Amino acid sequence: MIIATLALIGLFVAMYLWLYKLGVVGTLSCKIGSCEKVNTSPWAVLFGQPVAFWGVCYYVMMFATAMLSTTERFAADRRFTLSLVTLAGGGLLFSGWLTYLELAVIHAVCMYCVISAIIVVVMFALSVMELRAAAPEPVAP
Repeated sequence: MIIATLALIGLFVAMYLWLYKLGVVGTLSCKIGSCEKVNTSPWAVLFGQPVAFWGVCYYVMMFATAMLSTTERFAADRRFTLSLVTLAGGGLLFSGWLTYLELAVIHAVCMYCVISAIIVVVMFALSVMELRAAAPEPVAP
């Protein structure tokens, strides 16, 4: 349930940035860093869509998978735990790439991007811990 809560928080962050890219939010309220510079850079678009859109999609998938894994029907299904680790691992790699771009290419840091990256790191750690806890008991010879 913690992963689902974190995914929901991440969804709100990504939605805010996406609404900015769509022009719904006039300027970003960013007290730390250079959110405008990061979100108006050429690196803020991937496959013709704002990176924030992909963040929204990612967090919706994480939220849905985490919520389904808590239902009685799927609670014992290890595939959901593996799905969470896989999704969170992909998010971790993508967040790492975006953080590299911020630091090495754009030379600016977006506070919301950092928040999102922290959320992804925590979700990955929690999903790995959940996978380890759900590991099948070894069979004694």
